[in-house]
Amino acid sequence: MYESHWGLTKPPFQNVPDPNFFFLSDQHREGLARLLYTVRHNKGAALLIGDVGCGKTTLSRALIVQLAEEKFDIGLITNPSLPRNDFLEEIDLQLGIIPASTSKVALLRALNERLLRNLDDGKDTVLIVDEAHAIHDPEVFEELRMLLNFQLNERFLMTLILMAQPEIKDTISRIRQLDQRIAIRYVLRPLDRRETARYIAFRLERAGATRPFFTEEALTIVWEKSQGVPRSINTLCDLCLLDGCTTGAQTVDVAMVKRVVAAAV
Repeated sequence: MYESHWGLTKPPFQNVPDPNFFFLSDQHREGLARLLYTVRHNKGAALLIGDVGCGKTTLSRALIVQLAEEKFDIGLITNPSLPRNDFLEEIDLQLGIIPASTSKVALLRALNERLLRNLDDGKDTVLIVDEAHAIHDPEVFEELRMLLNFQLNERFLMTLILMAQPEIKDTISRIRQLDQRIAIRYVLRPLDRRETARYIAFRLERAGATRPFFTEEALTIVWEKSQGVPRSINTLCDLCLLDGCTTGAQTVDVAMVKRVVAAAV
């Protein structure tokens, strides 16, 4: 509702995983590079860890954009808190596989057939599990481990990407056979002051801004109050632009940021 006031073409701070607004901070660039390396070099499994709101889901969508459809068959699971059989059924569903039945044998047989067919067609199969920390059934982790047994002598038939909050580390460490099969790991951390300013400028530019809206002092307060967490930055900046629209302001200054923060408490 405030786009016309600020001269924007779209809202810049939506908390949705839009790859068009994916900001490549140094660490997000490194995280994406490691995931791409895992997939393109058939490393088997990777684990990307980050606290709530640090950009894991957006990074997963950016990864998918980088993988050509004609070369990769990609399944994305966004709600993995399922019992074992339902989880296997969800894998088949996300890969567009129709098994003969919902028995475990049928689900795995249909998946294996797809993996082999993709191999024959020159395609790699990738399974991305977002919010993997939400898996509470130990049998699901066992199934993930077993999926990595789909392999030939010289290569894996599936690449597994796990995106999760830090608590997953303790869970996986107790499953040694799965822990040992994760070849690539990376931890996303909150943005620093400089990256926060760049992040805000990037998203505003993507939304059509032709000038900076936030004063340097305001950017510092946004960073301090958000602790550099992208989701929190988005929420705070969005409310600042709304406040500026309702008050007729043309700049987001320290007083506005503090007023917005106080009102949100």
